Amino acid sequence: MNPPDDDQLRELLPRLRRFAVSLTQSPSDADDLVQSTLEKAISHWQRRRPGGDLRAWLFSILYRQFIDSRRRAGRYARLMQLFTGEPQTSASAEDIVVANATWEAFDRLPPEHRALLMLVSVEGLSYREVSKTLDIPMGTVMSRLSRARRSLRELDEGEPREKRPAPSLRRLK
Repeated sequence: MNPPDDDQLRELLPRLRRFAVSLTQSPSDADDLVQSTLEKAISHWQRRRPGGDLRAWLFSILYRQFIDSRRRAGRYARLMQLFTGEPQTSASAEDIVVANATWEAFDRLPPEHRALLMLVSVEGLSYREVSKTLDIPMGTVMSRLSRARRSLRELDEGEPREKRPAPSLRRLK
């Protein structure tokens, strides 16, 4: 597919910026968002559907970039809270205790499990990206991630699932 026409992109810039400002509530953040959107669009131009609506495609990229950046910022804030030990202003004492217990449980996981959880849950990589990064099949990523989450849950709750008493069943008529 041919590279983008500068005039087409230039024509859409005010609309993209207006949309970005409405999302970010900050002109400078909006400019950064528009720039990253255009960068992504140009670098992935060959993936664009032939005959597709350029405006809709760019708005979609911009919105996804915004959502991704919000998720990244949230993960970063939670991670920094865990590393620094400084609670967020809205965190309750219970939140801090739970976060510390979870972090301690995380430290007890095997390195492979910690790596998967960090890449998926903190860094926000897709299973496919993790598969490529760690050079393991995607099915292996999914099964190991499932085991890592279960192990973390069990460590956090204090006892393995197998040792918990089975729930009692009762008969209903």
